[in-house]
Amino acid sequence: MLELHLDQRSGVPYYVQLMHQLRRAVQLGTLRPGDRLPTVREVVARLALNPNTVLRAYRELEHEGLLAIRVGSGTFVADGAAPPVDQPLHRLLREELERWIDGARAQGVDDETLAAIFHDTLDAAAERAKEVLR
Repeated sequence: MLELHLDQRSGVPYYVQLMHQLRRAVQLGTLRPGDRLPTVREVVARLALNPNTVLRAYRELEHEGLLAIRVGSGTFVADGAAPPVDQPLHRLLREELERWIDGARAQGVDDETLAAIFHDTLDAAAERAKEVLR
């Protein structure tokens, strides 16, 4: 079963944290098209959240096309959701990233700086890709 959690100290709104976790679960294949998500009531009970917070996350992901809300039936991963990354490729990329992280930590780089470098590099690569398409 999908384990959702919240970081109360992150400063990121709870509905956004839920959205990130659900997107990641679909991207990594933990959730697949047609899978049923926990009900709003189940998430509220597990995480002690306001039901509107969970509803907001589910509705925004439905608007993005990731989820399908079926009144009376529940919330499901949409049939048109992007397929997860291929498992052998996922394993290879994860191993390479772990080596990179281990090497940086051995040089004294902390996790916050690692995350900043990763996101900055990812953003720069996205910009380069946009330039190629222009």
